[in-house]
Amino acid sequence: MYRITSSYCWYSDWINKNRQLVKMYFINGIPFTWDDLEDIGVSKEDIPKLKIIADNQRKYNIEDLYNYYSYLIEEECNPLLFEMELENPEDLPDMAECEEDLPN
Repeated sequence: MYRITSSYCWYSDWINKNRQLVKMYFINGIPFTWDDLEDIGVSKEDIPKLKIIADNQRKYNIEDLYNYYSYLIEEECNPLLFEMELENPEDLPDMAECEEDLPN
C-alpha cells in the first residue's frame, strides 16, 4: 500500500534559479507533482510561515522532478496516471484544478 504526503518546499529551474515556493506531493517519499500556492488559495499572511517550512525541506529543481517522474512512470507508480492502492487517496491534489490548466 502506498502513502501520499505533502510539504511546502522550494522548486527551481534546472540551473537552480527562479526558485518558487510550492506545495509538493510525494508517494512514499518520492515527489510526483506540485501546486503553485496561488492555485491552492494560500493567503499572503501564511507565506512567511510556509517559507520557514520550505527552508527546512529538500530543494528540488526541474531536473530532479523529471528524473523522479520518469522513474515513477517506468514503475507505474504515479497515482495521477495509474490505478493504485493508496492508504489516503483523499490527500491527492485536486484534479479539477489540473484539468483547468489543460488546453482545450
